[in-house]
Amino acid sequence: MDTSELDKLAALIIQESQTLLARWRQGIRELPSAKHLDVPTLNDHIPQLLIELAAALRSRSDESIPEALCAGSPPEHGSQRVQDGFDIEEVVAEYNILRGCIHDLADENGLNLQGKPFHIVNRVLDEAIGLAVQTFATQRALEVQQRREEYLSFVAHDLRTPLNAISLAARVLEMKQLKLEADAETNQMLKSLRRNVQHLEGLVGKVLEENSSLQTEVGVKVERREFDLWPLVEALIHDLHPVAGTASTHLLNHVPNDLVVYADASLLRRVFQNLIANAIHYTPRGEVEIGAEALSEQGGVQCWVKDTGAGIPPEFLPRIFEIGESNPESGEGSGLGLAIVKTFVEAHAGQVTVESKEGVGTTIKFSLPPR
Repeated sequence: MDTSELDKLAALIIQESQTLLARWRQGIRELPSAKHLDVPTLNDHIPQLLIELAAALRSRSDESIPEALCAGSPPEHGSQRVQDGFDIEEVVAEYNILRGCIHDLADENGLNLQGKPFHIVNRVLDEAIGLAVQTFATQRALEVQQRREEYLSFVAHDLRTPLNAISLAARVLEMKQLKLEADAETNQMLKSLRRNVQHLEGLVGKVLEENSSLQTEVGVKVERREFDLWPLVEALIHDLHPVAGTASTHLLNHVPNDLVVYADASLLRRVFQNLIANAIHYTPRGEVEIGAEALSEQGGVQCWVKDTGAGIPPEFLPRIFEIGESNPESGEGSGLGLAIVKTFVEAHAGQVTVESKEGVGTTIKFSLPPR
């Protein structure tokens, strides 16, 4: 092919770009991740890639594929395909489908792609594949790392409540043993218990501090089953009794004995644990009511935790479910507890809301959809 035919191929790609794109979209619609995407999302940067290809043909570029990769270009396509849910094989496949469409278009118009045009077309497309795959893999790795860090942060936060209960129970036992003049071995064991709990609390605090800047976008695996809600709440009240007792806070289980929910029991326990612990913290003297009711015959349930504590300032209400937000009046907390609640409730396709009045108390409600 002489230089004038290189120009012809470049002009053909530009003139028939819409035809090329239509054929290409028809081909990639066979890819599972592309089936439900609209045209602008599918196209992404491909129209610009065709312009780059035409420019490379007109310039008669002798650049090699490794040289092109070193030069680089904006690698947005890989990030876009991560958002679209593609896997890495599909990212490579869509470029190769475009390669086939260009070859077909050239054949239909009597243009031979052997020699230099073959080299240029492959160089541009292989450069695009390399950049897209590199960006795709990097973005995926960052997401995996972020989710692991978020999971560690959530678990560390959940450990705080039982650790506090163990610590308080150990202190109460130690005080009682001193009054009873217990033997030295028992006192030594209690002191050792308290030191180890303090050590664990320090480790948990360090994890939370190191992860305090996380942004929640965590993928939560939900394993639903039917179970009675009352025993779950009653067991939590029993576990949190040392914390509530020290604060002179009464915990009331107003969940109906026969109420059955369809949810992930582990996640739901963590939701209630965070809500109850939070309510106890802001209700040093008063009541914390845990309740629930069926929303419909189909099985939807609404749950709530209501306290008679300090309440939440109105300007703070819109942000209480965000990571890093805690009540500025107390000066304590990592701001993770309610973010965890929101994440786990939404993982069940439910919603969480808050009502609060300063000096009166706070009610946080969340819904669990029917099966």
